[in-house]
Amino acid sequence: CFLVRYRALIFPLLIREGKPTPFFTFVLALLFCVYNGYLQGRSLSNYAKYPSGWLKDPCFITGFIGWLMGMAINIHSDHILRNLRKPGETGYKIPRGGMFEYVSGANFFGEILEWFGFALACCTIESLAFALCTLFILGSGAKQHHQ
Repeated sequence: CFLVRYRALIFPLLIREGKPTPFFTFVLALLFCVYNGYLQGRSLSNYAKYPSGWLKDPCFITGFIGWLMGMAINIHSDHILRNLRKPGETGYKIPRGGMFEYVSGANFFGEILEWFGFALACCTIESLAFALCTLFILGSGAKQHHQ
């Protein structure tokens, strides 16, 4: 999955400077992502049943478009956040541009949209469960960030 590769491999290499992540937090995030990947993969490969025309179904198409838009918003928002400060510069800066013109946590919004699009495209209880977990976890982080 492109998003997993982007978030796990590409994004960390693009960050110039940042706060160090505690090892325990890293391990918990890694375990969560591995378990979720297993759960989603097993659900789709072993239990989900789709009719032959599923890829042309409005539910799949709408979900895929939502996932694609969410991914684009997420990647663009990460780009804006990475380039807020010049090297060596510190202090708080308000991000501008892209979806940041409409919501203060555009990166959170993009990721939530991605996973709800994925859930709609897949129509499985596991994908919906993950979308809801993403909404509650990132939504609370976005609210805290906004304040």
